[in-house]
Amino acid sequence: MDWARPSEPVRELIRHGAQLMVSAPPESLDELHEATLSGVYTQAIASDPVLAEGIRRSNRSNLLHWAAANVSHPGEPVPANLATESLLIVRDGFRRGLDESAVLDAYRVGTNVVWRSWMQTAFELTRDPDVLRELLDVTARSLTSFIDATIAGICAQMQIEREALTRGTHAERRETVALILDGAAITRQRAESRLGYRLQQSHTAAVIWADESMANLADLDAAAEALGRTDDGRRALSVLASAATRWVWVPGPAGPDLAAVATALDDLPGVHIAVGATASGIDGFRRSHLDAVTAQRMMVRLGSSQRVARFTDIELVALISADPELADRFITHTLGDLASADIELRETVLAFVQQQCNASRTAERMFTHRNTLLRRLTRANELLPRPLEDNSVHVAVALEALHWRGARQL
Repeated sequence: MDWARPSEPVRELIRHGAQLMVSAPPESLDELHEATLSGVYTQAIASDPVLAEGIRRSNRSNLLHWAAANVSHPGEPVPANLATESLLIVRDGFRRGLDESAVLDAYRVGTNVVWRSWMQTAFELTRDPDVLRELLDVTARSLTSFIDATIAGICAQMQIEREALTRGTHAERRETVALILDGAAITRQRAESRLGYRLQQSHTAAVIWADESMANLADLDAAAEALGRTDDGRRALSVLASAATRWVWVPGPAGPDLAAVATALDDLPGVHIAVGATASGIDGFRRSHLDAVTAQRMMVRLGSSQRVARFTDIELVALISADPELADRFITHTLGDLASADIELRETVLAFVQQQCNASRTAERMFTHRNTLLRRLTRANELLPRPLEDNSVHVAVALEALHWRGARQL
């Protein structure tokens, strides 16, 4: 494509508009993220919080790449963006069913959103029709050629990933697990042969993931190893779901030793684990995994700082927190000023309700004097909108939800 240098006035306008894009707040990309994650081909993977965050990082990377190039060399051709963020989401997404159609769809939708935003900026930069015509023509060609070059590079990378994955055992495991989870017609004997794992037993599934796709991948493997240790020596099944996610099934009715796992996580920053309920057989294999995925999504949705979550402990919280805004409102209306009280007071109230409002048992459990416990309960009642004895169930649920919610303000 012949590329004529734009006039100096247009170059300065492009530079100014690109600077506005670079310095825009993160929330200015919300429309772009929502559009690309709701595309026809990306909806299937958008529900995975790790992959969804990868798509958001790729969106930011692409937009800032184009904008930064136009700050330094306004109106000139922009090379393809094959940065780490874009290649990681290609690798992870391909393992989860993303193909060239999904890439084209996501970039098409994203380009439309960015172009509408850029046109609004352009009309604010100048009212001169001749200058505006040149500005829009130059930037349209610039954006189109940049996207075309980036898509070409990404599709080439996807072909490399396809060839690599179809030669590896991880691909076979991932494909077999996907067939089981989808309820496809694969015999138990065939699945067990491909996985090297017995399905006719009890399983406890877990999802292990990292905060960032750039996290130390060895930490994920170390967490999977700690989770999969069993007393009888039976081997756990570990599947590479994406670069930043591992799926694990631990054999046996007892399930993993989560206390030991939590200790191991002290040396593995940024790693989180969601654990499903223990269940048996192929149906249990599937059901426990879905429980673990539900727990993971709740932790990500609430921005929880907890490192390990067991589905059986958070099932009720997962139900009430499906809408985070409604969950926050429930917590505020139920707890009042107790929501911002010190954690010791909140834990005392929760323990009291869990012990069927028996002060003696609660004091014994918390290793505190009964009179100290009663003083704390009196203080809690002063902070609660309604007396604890009239609303104990709602208070307990709200405290559990508050425990799993992140650090954002109510």
